[in-house]
Amino acid sequence: MTLTAAPLVPEAPTLASLRSAAAGCQACALWKGTTQTVFGEGPAPAPLLLLGEQPGDREDREGHPFVGPAGRELADGLEAAGIDRDAAYVTNVVKHFNFTPRGKRRIHAKPKAEHITACRPWLDAEIAVVDPRVIVALGATAAKALLGSSFRVTRQRGELVFWEDGRTVTATVHPSSILRARGDGRSADQARAEARADFVDDLTAVARLLRDVDGPWPGGAHSA
Repeated sequence: MTLTAAPLVPEAPTLASLRSAAAGCQACALWKGTTQTVFGEGPAPAPLLLLGEQPGDREDREGHPFVGPAGRELADGLEAAGIDRDAAYVTNVVKHFNFTPRGKRRIHAKPKAEHITACRPWLDAEIAVVDPRVIVALGATAAKALLGSSFRVTRQRGELVFWEDGRTVTATVHPSSILRARGDGRSADQARAEARADFVDDLTAVARLLRDVDGPWPGGAHSA
């Protein structure tokens, strides 16, 4: 039997009712050993939805998405690109932290397909309520969840994919990859600076896209 959160999604959902329902989600095994569900945050409607993979250790402890080191990279990148983070909705494909214990530390582990499948109804409901014009997938897990298993961020970042409902989807790296940048005869600082500049370039293209699609949006207003 395929596990899914679908039965937990309320009828005529709002962000508030989704967040409340997701707080008790046990649709997959990831809830065991974690602190809490980490649901998305931001306004509804919102022109931009930023989608990551899953909460990290700090996000799990604090209950908010992108508040750790990767979150700081994201915030800095958005500011450099001229995008107001407070005007965007930020969430993850998977709402619980998947980790491997190592002593007192909890080390990030990539979510499995069963975790992504179980959590997908929450994401679909968030997209419906937030009604974004543009969705940015941050990293491979988010990109594959939205654009299919054949999508490769390494060669397709920045491509625009137009959904039938009028939304535009694009992908870039996860900001955590900037923190891990190494190699090619460069110092770690140089590698991170170059990765950061490329990330800002991607987000600047998103800012231009948002300006291009600014105007009446057919989805209408939603209550959070």
